[in-house]
Amino acid sequence: MKKAVVLVSGGMDSAVVAAIAREQGFLVHALSVRYGQRHTSELDAAALIAQSIGAAAHKTVSVDLRSIGGSALTDESIQVPLDDDGHPVGQDAAKDAIPVTYVPARNTIMLSIALGWAEVLGANDIFCGVNAVDYSGYPDCRPEFVEAFERLANLATKAGVEGAGLRVVAPLQFLSKADIVREGVRLGVDFGQTVSCYKADDAGRACGHCDACRLRAEGFHAAGVADPTRYV
Repeated sequence: MKKAVVLVSGGMDSAVVAAIAREQGFLVHALSVRYGQRHTSELDAAALIAQSIGAAAHKTVSVDLRSIGGSALTDESIQVPLDDDGHPVGQDAAKDAIPVTYVPARNTIMLSIALGWAEVLGANDIFCGVNAVDYSGYPDCRPEFVEAFERLANLATKAGVEGAGLRVVAPLQFLSKADIVREGVRLGVDFGQTVSCYKADDAGRACGHCDACRLRAEGFHAAGVADPTRYV
């Protein structure tokens, strides 16, 4: 079987991506990153997801982005926006300023780690769950970013220069949250295992009020699928 490194955060999107990679015949090597996020219940969820899809391996790498801050997800002095302050969400947010929940260079760093592991494994494919439709205005979720990183990967690595080349696969890039829910249902993803909330508690229960919770809930509603999210 072909090997693939799949970024698994513990959220619903990465769970669907892992299931897609498995369906396409890849031997999944799940990669999670402990980057100093506010809570680690999503990493517990990532371990469950990796196990449920039969990943060949699950690796968690630590990178301390809390030391540089700059995001509501890594700096507790910055408040996570909630639904009672009237700020735009999803596609509306993409037209406005980049939100405080953007983590500086996070996807670049995560993909770089995935790239290194892929070289070691001899894997030519890296899967990630970035999305350019129902997102919150993050610049590192755009198709242009994915394409640019793939070019970098093939310029900056032995695998790219001497090997068969590397591919960055973002199968959810142009899907709505509702489409992602439907795809997950088709693939048998247990969304009850996933954690998307920016302010989840230690048990993985969601706040129900942050942007991630709102987009997730709207996706299940639009797909006509019961929301299995556990709320505080």
